[in-house]
Amino acid sequence: MVMKSLGKLKIAIIGSGNIGTDLLIKSMRSDFITCTLFAGRNLNSLGMKRANTLGVPISDRGIEAIVNHPEICDLVFDCTSAQAQVEHWAILKKLGKTVIDMTPAKLGVLCVPAINAGECVSEGARNINMITCGGQVSIPIAYAISQVHSEIEYIEVASSIASRSAGPATRHNLDEYVETTEAALQKFSGAKKTKAILILNPAVPPIDMQTTIYAKIINPDIAQIRASVLKMVEKISQYVPGYQLIVQPTLDGDRIITTIKVLGAGDYLPQYAGNLDIINCAAISMAELIAQSRQSGNLSNE
Repeated sequence: MVMKSLGKLKIAIIGSGNIGTDLLIKSMRSDFITCTLFAGRNLNSLGMKRANTLGVPISDRGIEAIVNHPEICDLVFDCTSAQAQVEHWAILKKLGKTVIDMTPAKLGVLCVPAINAGECVSEGARNINMITCGGQVSIPIAYAISQVHSEIEYIEVASSIASRSAGPATRHNLDEYVETTEAALQKFSGAKKTKAILILNPAVPPIDMQTTIYAKIINPDIAQIRASVLKMVEKISQYVPGYQLIVQPTLDGDRIITTIKVLGAGDYLPQYAGNLDIINCAAISMAELIAQSRQSGNLSNE
C-alpha cells in the first residue's frame, strides 16, 4: 500500500524503536515529507502499534519491504544500528535511494544542519549521517568556538541522558557513538584532540538531557566566544525548540566550559527525552531541505 504523496517527498523509516517512532510522529507535521512506510521486525512492538494507529503503512520485513517495493519511497531514514546500516546502505545505494542515517555508522557525509546543511544538499549527498544525539548538541558549540579561535588544543563533551530514553540499538552502539562523535568534533572544530562521553542516567524521575562542552584554548577571548555561541544557539533553536544554553561560556583556568540542555517536545517519550528531539529535528530539517530542493528542480531524483 502506498499513501498519496500530495507532492510531498515520500519517506520510509526503518527501525521501530524510540528514535524511529518519534521521527515518524514529527514527520507527520511536515509540509514537505510524508511517511509511506514504517518498517521493523515485530508487528507487536510499541512503535509498530503507534504507526498503525496513525494510519501509516507498516511492515515487519524491515529493508526487504523496500527491496520488494522500491517505488514506495524516495528517501529512507535508517533508525536501526550501525552494524545494520552497513548492509542497508549497500542495498539502498543500488536502489538509488537517498539515506539519512540515524545510526553512528559514519558511512556517509557527517551532517550538522546548523553548519553544513546547504553543502549536503547542494552536493547531492546520498548518505547523510546525523552523527549522534550528543554530537548534534555539542558540535555546533565547538564549531562556534572555533570561529573565534582556530587553534583548539582539546575539546571534551559529556552528555547525560535518561536511561529510559536509550533503546537497545543505542546501548549496543556505545563504542560507535564515542568514535563517531569524536571524529565529527574534530572535523567541524579542528581541535587537535577530542573526547566524547555518554552517561545513561537511571535516576527516577528521569533527568533531562544535558551536555557540557569543555575546550582548552590558549588566551581565549571569552566575550567573542560568548557572542559566537549565542548566535549558534539561536540558529539551532529554530529547528530544535527545546535547545537551551543553561551555562554560558565561562573561563575556568585554561578551559572554557559551557552547558546545553535539550528538552523534548514529548511527541513519543516525555519531555526528558531531548536526545530524541535533537537528532530527529535535525534529520527532519535535512529531509525537508532535500524535498524543497527537488521541488525547485535543484536536486534530481536520479
